[in-house]
Amino acid sequence: MQHLKRFFIGKPLKSSDEGGQQLGKLKALALLSSDALSSVAYGPEQIITALVALSAAAMWFSLPIAAFVLILLLSLILSYRQIIHAYPHGGGAYIVSSENLGMYPGLIAGGSLLVDYMLTVAVSVSSGTAAITSAIPALYGHQVGIAILIVVLITAMNLRGLRDSASFLMVPVYLFVIMLTIMIITGFVEIATGARTFHATSLVGAAVPGVTVGLILRAFSSGSSSLTGVEAISNAVPFFKKPKAKNAAETLAIVGLLLGFFFAGITFLSWYFGVLPQQKITILAQLSQHIFGKGTVYYILQFSTALILALAANTGFSAFPILAYNLAKDKFMPHMYMDRGDRLGYSNGILTLALGSIVLIFIFNGSTERLIPLYATGVFVPFTLSQSGMILKWWHERSKGWIGRSIANFIGALISFAIFIFLLMYHLNGVWPYFIIMPIMVFVFYKIHDHYKKVATQLRLIEQVNFHDYDGSTVIVLVSNVTQVTAGALNYARSIGDYVIAMHVSMDENPGKERETESEFKADFPDIRFVDVHSAYRSITRPVMRFADIIAKNAKGRNYTTTILVPQFVPKKPWQNILHNQTSFRLRAALATRENIILATYSYHLKK
Repeated sequence: MQHLKRFFIGKPLKSSDEGGQQLGKLKALALLSSDALSSVAYGPEQIITALVALSAAAMWFSLPIAAFVLILLLSLILSYRQIIHAYPHGGGAYIVSSENLGMYPGLIAGGSLLVDYMLTVAVSVSSGTAAITSAIPALYGHQVGIAILIVVLITAMNLRGLRDSASFLMVPVYLFVIMLTIMIITGFVEIATGARTFHATSLVGAAVPGVTVGLILRAFSSGSSSLTGVEAISNAVPFFKKPKAKNAAETLAIVGLLLGFFFAGITFLSWYFGVLPQQKITILAQLSQHIFGKGTVYYILQFSTALILALAANTGFSAFPILAYNLAKDKFMPHMYMDRGDRLGYSNGILTLALGSIVLIFIFNGSTERLIPLYATGVFVPFTLSQSGMILKWWHERSKGWIGRSIANFIGALISFAIFIFLLMYHLNGVWPYFIIMPIMVFVFYKIHDHYKKVATQLRLIEQVNFHDYDGSTVIVLVSNVTQVTAGALNYARSIGDYVIAMHVSMDENPGKERETESEFKADFPDIRFVDVHSAYRSITRPVMRFADIIAKNAKGRNYTTTILVPQFVPKKPWQNILHNQTSFRLRAALATRENIILATYSYHLKK
């Protein structure tokens, strides 16, 4: 098992190697931007699809709608750059909301993003799988299996560490960036030189019967799904090389420029060429075919699009563990999410994300349509909370330029909240689970935090501690038969206890064997009290617990401690454990509930 783990994960890294795992801007962009950049493959199409449901002539409205999406993008980029500099330790919307709005808004922001990162993985992988099955029809019907395989591969890649996963992602991310840039520039050059004729379905400003404010808002809220993933860099500032905040802010600015250029370019070219949604081919694929023809360049772009859609899930794998770390540090999630794995990554967060996304893929059968509204809601709630929190921060600090920063945050908060309202109005069927999931998550966070507070109170060392002085100790050794394990356990018990009792549980199946065990024991250990407790229901756990309670009660009267020693042998090879009786595990689990009994294990290691 260890050899297999080393093959897939790699050799363990020392804690001192952490600096070597941090990322420069080029690798960080590849690692953290795949979700945001890949969304241009479906964001503009969502706008056009909503509009042409009324009429192809309504397609020109995609241009002003795209302009408003770009205004929101600019506001978000400016806001999250401020967040990066104000909170260089990462945490993004969770930290900002907690510090400026209070605990519960912070938990809502954190919980929303945790769920959203799982949805990011499920949606991205399902979208990539759909692109793969479209290119290779023979794979159709195996979407769930392919999606799960992709999740497993991405999980293994992330468990290898930041640098390995970032190095792998550089090829597909930059290939997609290059190919999309070439396509958009080529399209604009051909328009400018007159090589392409105007095929728009309607002119800008043309009157279109039936267009309503509701339709425009529905299209706007659908297209805003392209802004998912923008917050990931603010969550992952600790991953960057020094100066961390400066490098993270510059990387975010680059992502914003690329995302804005791609979104605007695809929307404009789609309108100019009159490209309409089709069932079996995306708008991006139609644009590529229109500009390049169905040749090599077209297939390279399709391949890079499918690849980045599948690997966009990696943004979730980068951001989820650091967010879980921050929640665990504040005692709202189990402390295990603060532990680093062999390769210095937060492995428990990575594995939790993988498991959650696989469950979502199973539940929704690898389909993205029902996930996208919930996916967008999980983004725009934290957007609204984080930017509202920044407004309060600037108000309290009132440093130089605070009014301009507050205006940028106010615009972002207002638009983000408006999109959330639009999602409720026009996509309620997909959004309602959010209002069940979030109260449950906040309640779980509260209970975890309450438990840790109570534990801290009970464990806190007060100024003067009066420890109880005992007169002696009673040790009960559990005996199944007389072996070397029994002898070793009894010898150890005599070294730590003043009074040793050997306890055996007998069954009805073979009374002769039980009498033989008792005789053998008394012959080998005549100085130790042997107690045989009969179990009519073939249970070992209950008789042991009853006997232990009686002894503990008597020992308390004598001012003795009571220790139960559970002997067990450890096979040479880990897989051999499954071949042996697991009674010792069940006994330890049951006896751990007794607060007046000390539980100990004597392990005997087999040599063969």
